Amino acid sequence: MPIPPTMGELIEDLLSRIEVGEFPPGSKIPSTQQLSDHYDVSVSTIHRAVATLREQGVLVGRPGRGVFVAEPRRD
Repeated sequence: MPIPPTMGELIEDLLSRIEVGEFPPGSKIPSTQQLSDHYDVSVSTIHRAVATLREQGVLVGRPGRGVFVAEPRRD
């Protein structure tokens, strides 16, 4: 059984999956429970990782709908 990722590794992997288009801009990411199962980490760890990516503007939450990959900014 693989060792669960650290918080940094978890965030890096999510960013990588977004970068390669697995989760394209505007798409909904998997649920907290699905991510918890995928990475074999606690739900609270997923919440912290998602909160970090939301603070960085990578993800955006929509109450009652889920968490989505942010659309690129148009300057």
